[in-house]
This record gives sequence, C-alpha cells and structure tokens, in this order.
Amino acid sequence: MNFEDYIKKDSQYHIHTYGRLPVLFTKGKGCTLWDISGKSYLDFLSGIGVTSVGHCHPAVIDAIKSQAEQLIHVSNLFYVAPQIELAEKLVNLSFGDKCFFANSGAEANEGAVKLVRKYSKTFLSGDKYEIITAYRSFHGRTMKMLAATGQPEKQKPFEPIPIGFKHIPLNDLSALREAITGRTCAVMLEPIQGEGGVYPCNFKYLQDVRCLCDEKGLLLILDEVQTGVGRTGKMFAYEHFDMEPDIISLAKGLGGGLPIGAFIAKDRIAKAFEPGDHGSTFGGGPVICAAALAVIKTIEEEGLIENSAKMGSLIEDKLNELSRNSSIIKEIRGKGLMVGIELEREIAKEVVSKCLSEGLIINNIGKKIIRFLPPLCVAEDDIDKAMKIFKKALLN
Repeated sequence: MNFEDYIKKDSQYHIHTYGRLPVLFTKGKGCTLWDISGKSYLDFLSGIGVTSVGHCHPAVIDAIKSQAEQLIHVSNLFYVAPQIELAEKLVNLSFGDKCFFANSGAEANEGAVKLVRKYSKTFLSGDKYEIITAYRSFHGRTMKMLAATGQPEKQKPFEPIPIGFKHIPLNDLSALREAITGRTCAVMLEPIQGEGGVYPCNFKYLQDVRCLCDEKGLLLILDEVQTGVGRTGKMFAYEHFDMEPDIISLAKGLGGGLPIGAFIAKDRIAKAFEPGDHGSTFGGGPVICAAALAVIKTIEEEGLIENSAKMGSLIEDKLNELSRNSSIIKEIRGKGLMVGIELEREIAKEVVSKCLSEGLIINNIGKKIIRFLPPLCVAEDDIDKAMKIFKKALLN
C-alpha cells in the first residue's frame, strides 16, 4: 500500500484520538527515522521521550531476540528471572528498596497511588486518602490519573472524575501547606513537568516539600515517567535536588521503545501491599524486562547520562545564542535533554510543521511552547543540524 492507502484505512478503522502528522515511518536507527518514501528525519522527540538509547539499538534488539527464543510470557504467579534482575538493578540505582512493574506510566502512577492509600489505611490513623498534585501536571490518561492531572480542560469531557486529588500551583510552598488537611496522605509532583510545558521544580522548593512531608507525616511521590532513566543528565531527576522521595514512577525511556512502567518504593511503604492487593497480567514480562536491562546496560556502558548532560548544555547554549539574536524566544526551560522553549508569539504549531517538512521531529505543547526530547545518544553534529533547521523555521 502507498501512504494515501494507509491514511484511508486509518480513517476507516482507527478510533481517532491522535492528531496525526502527515508522515508514516517505516525504519529507525539511532537518532534517525525514515518514512515510507525513504525520506530521513532527525528525531528530537524520541517517541515523546521513549527511545532513550536511540531507535533499534543492537543491544536491545539482541536482548529481545534472545529472550523471545527462550520464554515470551509466564504468569506473575511464578518467578520471572529477567523481572527479578531488573528490579534488583533499579533498586541498586535508586533510593528505593522494592520495585513493581506495569505496562505504562499511567499504570505505574496508579500503582503508586494505590500503595500510598493502602499504606495510609494500614499504618496511619484517620481517614487519609487525598493526594495533592500541581496545576499543569500530567500523570496519565486513566480516569484516576486524569483526576490527578492538574489540567481541568483535560478532565471536563469526562466528568464526573474520581475524587481524592487536590491541585496547587507549582513552586508555591505556602499553597501546599494551606492545602494539607486531615485527609491528606501524600504529595505527587513531577520534578520537571513534561506535558504541562517543561516547568521544573525549584531546587529549594522540592527540598522544602520533602521537609514539609516529613513534618506532616505525608508520603512524597515523584512522577519520573518522563524525567527518569537519564533524560535530565542524572539517572533519576530527583538526584538534582539533593533529596529523596518515598516513591518514584518510571516508564517511557525504560524500555527503549517497548511498553513498561515501574514504581520504586522504600520498604516501609512497600510492605503495605500484600498478595492480591495489586497486579498486572503483562507487567514485568520476560521480553520487556530483558529489553529494559539492555537499555540500562547501554546507558551505563556508552556514558549516555554524561552525554545527556553535555549535549543538553550544548542545546541550551545554542538556544540562548538564538534568543539573544531574536525577540521570538521568551524563555528556555528544562534540564539535560528535556528542553522547553516558550515563544513570545503563538506560532509553536507552525514552527513544528516547518521543521517536520525539513526533516526535524519536535513537538509543541499548546500554541507557544516547543519541546526537544532527543535520544540520549544524540551527538554534536545532530544538534548542529537540528538547530539550523529550527532557526530557519523560527525566523522565516
């Protein structure tokens, strides 16, 4: 079939929840994608932060092939070797003691919320079930995570939404303190808000949130679905803030392109879950865990966390230079290879379209914010090429 045939069939058979861009990709390698006509594109979106070690990394492919030849699926009622190995690896890399695997970021966040509620009912006095999150936050598209997400426009079409969440402005400790009641059991924040527009927590704010949670006996969940696994120049973004949460959630970059979610918790909290309290048919399957182990090994062996920090600084330098020489860029935000560019004018979608036509994949958040999320293996030559295309699209 040609491209037009695929468009027709998609329109006929697929439920339309995505604003499709006019491209059909058929091949990927490293930081490059090719469409059905053979045209190449520099990928600075990584499937929205997913292809962390680049497209079709040989080590990930080998791990998938090897595991698929031995065992593709077995029930979680039995022990799963790659699952145990991946849990051990994530625990050793992080603050945590125990790990649980799901299939997506939304599921990981759902599991974290269930855990803090079970912990509160088991170990705390009173009816504590409410979780405080931030405006502009994004925690997933299930009904519960939609309620957690601090974007009313996303919630309205699906009302009534589940109760138990309260939203406050980010980086406002007074607002957080005022929002805490006798029903509050936890605070859930993204170290850097991704889908909301790439807004980082302030260093002191997140430290103060940790102290406030300790003072009030609350748990702190950090949603690292987008920021985790090297994206910000650290393995986990919380490492930038000289503090530790009680739980983190992961997904996106962990599987290198395959669907996996996880949450990691301290043991005193994890012990609230008992057999039957939570589960997943496919979560932590042999193939996906083998792939995730290969992703982490590749990140470590190829120095991709260090590369994320270095290349992120290079992108920031080039954007700052572009900003000094034009009046279009209002603000540059983010950390490592998670970059948001807020524009003075509502032209973000137009700029993204121009870049796509020139072979650069980026995306817009609303009308004024553009986001860069290149693979962690991005090189200086890739950045030079991307910035030339972006500058042309922005200024012309």
